[in-house]
Amino acid sequence: MIIGVPKEIMPGERRVAASPETVAKMVKDGLTVLVEKDAGEGAFYHDPDYSAAGAEIIENVADLYDRAEVILKVKEPLMNEEQNKHEVDLMHEGQLLITFIHPASPVNHQMVKHMAEHGITSITLDGIPRITRAQNMDALTSMSTCAGYKGILLAADALPKFVPQIFTAVGMIKPINTLVIGVGVGGLQALATAKRLGSQVYAADIRPAAAEQAQSLGAKVIDLEVPAEEAIGAGGYALALSQERLEAERKILAEHLPQMDIVFLSALVPGKVAPSLITEEMVKSMKPGSVIVDISIDQGGNCAITPPGRTEVKHNVTIIGIKNLPGLLPTSSTWMFAQNVYNLLSYLIKDGKIVIDLADEIIQSSLTTYEGKVVHKGTLEAFEALGH
Repeated sequence: MIIGVPKEIMPGERRVAASPETVAKMVKDGLTVLVEKDAGEGAFYHDPDYSAAGAEIIENVADLYDRAEVILKVKEPLMNEEQNKHEVDLMHEGQLLITFIHPASPVNHQMVKHMAEHGITSITLDGIPRITRAQNMDALTSMSTCAGYKGILLAADALPKFVPQIFTAVGMIKPINTLVIGVGVGGLQALATAKRLGSQVYAADIRPAAAEQAQSLGAKVIDLEVPAEEAIGAGGYALALSQERLEAERKILAEHLPQMDIVFLSALVPGKVAPSLITEEMVKSMKPGSVIVDISIDQGGNCAITPPGRTEVKHNVTIIGIKNLPGLLPTSSTWMFAQNVYNLLSYLIKDGKIVIDLADEIIQSSLTTYEGKVVHKGTLEAFEALGH
């Protein structure tokens, strides 16, 4: 079986879907691996390392797409300006694509339909369920870990003051306060990173188990007063709240924001727009020089005035809305991502062939296009809602 690893073409994307380490594993498993020239340069994984691991370096990506039976990518298929062709058009019928597709997002609907028409089988990594046996394939969790860590470092860098307690000859400087709202994987990593830097840490989450985990890391928990039955959905994810509940939540948060120096936002509801938790008025109440990092911006953001994809100062508060935080940590994020993808690929291969078992929970929730049709449940619901 031939595996193809193209270079990512999204501007600023430095990750790649395979590391020399995972290439060596694939080759050991009897697979042929094609890697596009310079595919790993942005993550500091170089062609000689891929060659030494057993990969064949391909100059022209069209040849890679032509020969490969499986394509491993980081981002969804895009227009390849160099080839003057969309990546979907470089692919062929029966090919398997494994990547982050975000198929329910309206901006990707046409591309997903195009893949189905092309007869491409695709699996979206954001659909991998958070169950025990899929943990080592869960790239979304890996990338959230990177976003939590890097987001706090960006906040600390933008902050005009020391993070930890500092003793000097002219007096003592108090440690800053960091509030993490939404303590899932990214939030917990943010909290741990802020604490390691010497900040006092606070956490808020509507799910009691998440709040408990935050407490175990040393955070003071802010009770948002949402009953558990209204807060927790399938798989332990947060549920969407009523407008009344959101308003009450905002009131509680508004009492605490003026004391905070860093506010890290990562509250998400699967398949829905992110809840709006911080209004412009609430931002105005914050300390001059304080920082908001909103990693939920891909789903609309938790702060009403987060600039998508950018960093801006508004009302003397630096608001960071950078979208691809894992891409700012390309060596570590690529290492984690490549392991996740290798584990998923190994899971799909039985006796040297890709087996798509439609009864398997992992396949059911991540399979996006199959046998000429769009099959992803959330995407079909999104099509229906928009009348596609």
